[in-house]
Amino acid sequence: MANNNIWFNKNLSLTDLVITGNTMGTHLSMQWVEVGNDYLKMSMPVDDRTKQPYGLLHGGASCALAETVGSVASYYVLDPSKYICVGLEINANHIRSAKQGIVTATATRLHLGSTTHVWDIKIHDENEKLICVSRLTVAILKKPSNM
Repeated sequence: MANNNIWFNKNLSLTDLVITGNTMGTHLSMQWVEVGNDYLKMSMPVDDRTKQPYGLLHGGASCALAETVGSVASYYVLDPSKYICVGLEINANHIRSAKQGIVTATATRLHLGSTTHVWDIKIHDENEKLICVSRLTVAILKKPSNM
């Protein structure tokens, strides 16, 4: 069987993945869960920061989780000395609601091209019920010389 490892660093592990600084990921307590050869998993609590007024997981919070895991996945596919990646488009279908617990997003590649990446992101609850399906398109840009 061929090695389907898509990461620039072929030894990418959870210890390489860190959420730092004053970012949405830290504000929403997103946590890395798993690294596979061709996927990343990240979780987020369903709590007062991520719920809408009816007490359900906010669709925007689901999109924030999806964009975070997909954008970071693109970053780790690229040679960071030569390229940067930025979100271009995201869509989401909210399949089921969540009122509590943890939701986990799994990002898998649909397309890894030289100018765009497209990620399929599925968000499940703790019972493995599908909460949201998202697709993220990321633009791949040459790293500016001043970065």
